[in-house]
Amino acid sequence: MNDSPKLTTKIIVAGGFGVGKTTFIGSISEIPPVRTEAAITNASAGVDDLSMTPEKRSTTVAMDFGRISLPTDLVLYLFGTPGQQRFWFMWDDLVRGALGAVILVDTRRLEDCFPAIEYFEQQHPIPFIIAVNSFETEEEYYHYPEDELREALALPPDVPIVTTDARKREAVRETLISLVKHAMVVEERRSRQLVH
Repeated sequence: MNDSPKLTTKIIVAGGFGVGKTTFIGSISEIPPVRTEAAITNASAGVDDLSMTPEKRSTTVAMDFGRISLPTDLVLYLFGTPGQQRFWFMWDDLVRGALGAVILVDTRRLEDCFPAIEYFEQQHPIPFIIAVNSFETEEEYYHYPEDELREALALPPDVPIVTTDARKREAVRETLISLVKHAMVVEERRSRQLVH
């Protein structure tokens, strides 16, 4: 048994409504994930766009939470943000102290991820990566080359874009490792700038 102290850090999983944040955290969490799901009711008609997620019956109203231990003695605490705009007032509390964020993207609804990108670029700047989530129903024309996607999202060249599948543990693990590596590069760059 490894009794060495663990380094813990907080990761945010963000993105638009129905993009797979709850599934992403549930696929990787080594503890039963905490979910704050509420049933989608008629009150959300005209507010939440269910056209691309017709099977969706519930939605996150506060946050999702999970935990994963990496082999490097690093423990990641995962916090999923609510996707709907009416719950965004909780984001500041969720993001405080986070190492970085994974922004999940559904290429059928690119515009849904713009608010999350803007939030992490302007309101609460922390390192983030874009994770294009795979969907079984996705048609071939929804697969964009990285340069087109980067241009459409107006991303700087240093923001990584990865492909993931929120349903598959290994894909989620690789996505989280990509974020941690990116955050380390950003931190190293900041440290060098402070020295000079």
